[in-house]
Amino acid sequence: MNRLLTMKRLSILFAALFVVGVGGLMGYKALVTEPNERCQAKGQWWDPEGQECVTPIFLPDITGRPIDQSRAEASAEKNRELVEIEDALAAQRRAAAADTARQRQALEN
Repeated sequence: MNRLLTMKRLSILFAALFVVGVGGLMGYKALVTEPNERCQAKGQWWDPEGQECVTPIFLPDITGRPIDQSRAEASAEKNRELVEIEDALAAQRRAAAADTARQRQALEN
């Protein structure tokens, strides 16, 4: 009787499945695991969604504030600067209004 799954065919089938499985694991490692490890070894961040290695950005480079200054301190300093600017503008407006009043009074006399 001629059987479909002989011992020789089964051994070839299992060998082929083994080769495919090992190849799949090697492919997974090469495409998923190793890029992450290489990226982190360089000191960068791995983005799993975009599959890309990105450089972290130092926050003081973006904000322009010194490293040792907290967010609250930086905000308070900016607020003080804004108050000074508003006071200077108010003084300019008062000076312009006083000058206008002086010129009107000079024209009336």
